[in-house]
Amino acid sequence: MMIETTGAIRARLLGAWRLVTWQSIGEDGAVTYPWGQDITGQLMYDDSGRMTGHLVRTGQLRFASEDWREATPEEMVRAWPAYFGYFGTFSVDTARSTVTHHVESGWFPNLAGTEQVRRYAFEGRRLVLDSDTAWGRVRLVWERV
Repeated sequence: MMIETTGAIRARLLGAWRLVTWQSIGEDGAVTYPWGQDITGQLMYDDSGRMTGHLVRTGQLRFASEDWREATPEEMVRAWPAYFGYFGTFSVDTARSTVTHHVESGWFPNLAGTEQVRRYAFEGRRLVLDSDTAWGRVRLVWERV
């Protein structure tokens, strides 16, 4: 099997991706869906080396006001765990089949300045990213928009 060049992998990553599924895989192989099977999201890579990713739980209740600054504490507490996102730059390591998200900032402040390494695989129009975390293996499947 021939390893694709970094440029070829970067070119395959570029563009917008729609989330198909987010799975957590336990040590016993059991698959769970931490945010349900109807989670939505978008991942984007651009030619300048920038990236951004967003995950959103569907079916959220709307806030009483259209002005987010008027959100009640209860509304804020309900919305915070229903969103996850960050942005930064990215790099590719073809020898390891990984893409690294160099996080500049995002929803969870502890991610700022970190490197989020994801193993990648292409399956037709789909991009599979997975990584090992403190709570097990996480597998996200994206489909090109």
